[in-house]
Amino acid sequence: MAKTLEIKLAKSLNGRLARHKATAASLGLRKIGDTVTQPDNEATRGKIALIGYLLQVTENA
Repeated sequence: MAKTLEIKLAKSLNGRLARHKATAASLGLRKIGDTVTQPDNEATRGKIALIGYLLQVTENA
């Protein structure tokens, strides 16, 4: 079974760079408290690296 990541938007997107807002939207995060499950791959890790200061990430087996 492939690993997944549970990603939660912990901080507001107000006043952030447009690129960071677009990255959050591409992960499926729009409001504070939104949680999504994404596959643990290089693309997802790259998005997390860009806006990690806004997120809480939990690894799932």
